[in-house]
Amino acid sequence: MQVLSPSQLLVTVPLRGLSGFRQKGSRRWRYYTPSGGPLHSPVMEPEKLHQWLEVEQFHKSSAHWHDTDVSIQGDIVPARVLSILQGLLQRAIPACNLTDRVNLPESIGPTIRATVETSAQTVEVELLPVVEIPGCWPRKARWPRFFKRWPSKDKARCVKSFGFDLLARTNYHWQLSFLRAERLLLEGIDEDGGCRMKCLRVVRQLKEDVWCPGSRPVITSQHLQMILLWECERNPSSKAWLDFGSCFLRLVRRLLKCSRQRFLRHYFVRRANLLKYADANQLDKLADKLCRFLQNPTMNLSQY
Repeated sequence: MQVLSPSQLLVTVPLRGLSGFRQKGSRRWRYYTPSGGPLHSPVMEPEKLHQWLEVEQFHKSSAHWHDTDVSIQGDIVPARVLSILQGLLQRAIPACNLTDRVNLPESIGPTIRATVETSAQTVEVELLPVVEIPGCWPRKARWPRFFKRWPSKDKARCVKSFGFDLLARTNYHWQLSFLRAERLLLEGIDEDGGCRMKCLRVVRQLKEDVWCPGSRPVITSQHLQMILLWECERNPSSKAWLDFGSCFLRLVRRLLKCSRQRFLRHYFVRRANLLKYADANQLDKLADKLCRFLQNPTMNLSQY
């Protein structure tokens, strides 16, 4: 589970019955109509984080992965997997007597969203089917980069050994995800006495309270975490993370630069821009707030 904002959660649902993943060479992307007929022209250009997935890429696969309600001509289609998950949820909610607390609003696009009534507030949960690929690292993620001092070679080797995930986030393409890798990189990161995680916590709190309040912020915790990873690579020395004030302002300035340029590289797949489809007006408003904050950061930080 990943917290995107105080009222927005991302929950991944692991899919079972696939093991022994092997990567294949690049090939022409295939597209289908909802009924399964082939389309001869691309519906959409695949993004840098997108990955095609075929049943034959796995040494072992359960029989249901070969069924036509999941795959088309051997391609595992995210839209069909999402459809099955939505059907299971619709049956499970009344069966578990949760009709008065959990609601499945009509989804916009290839996503499954549920609203959950808690004692404190209404929380929106995005459910994503995920294929876990342990012990393998995607070719698109050319990491660690040469001549970089952070992370250490041993740490990078350990991170890559945990593999990656594929999320069903579009109708046709599976999206590369590195949540486990990101979590491992940040684990114990301040054992040298640094303040990296403290900086991240304060920036995240300011984002939620002042810069991007609301249930659907243009900048999520995931974006902030990505900025921190880049700053750790750019500033590998322990000494660079001893003074909270200067380190915190460094993160804020980086966030300002990303919002102005509308560009934030993915840490593992450099060619992917995480702000490519972000609302330009919201990014401009964020940049204005950050500029005002940086004019007098001491006063603005007094309550934190």
